[in-house]
Amino acid sequence: MAQTVDVRGLSCPQPVIVVKKAIDKGEFPLTVLLDAMVACENVKRMAESIGYSVSVEEKENEFLLDIKKGTV
Repeated sequence: MAQTVDVRGLSCPQPVIVVKKAIDKGEFPLTVLLDAMVACENVKRMAESIGYSVSVEEKENEFLLDIKKGTV
């Protein structure tokens, strides 16, 4: 079952911290909802730097990240 983390409205570095905690819990796949491009890029960079694959979808000024175990 996918876990959803909603970090819309949070300022950096909060989205990265919240998503890192969710990753550490090990519940995958993980879906992250964001509303800022900078936060999206930072979360994506963090997840990829620790070995996860990340896909990004942009919809109406919001971003949806799918984080999965393993690299693409």
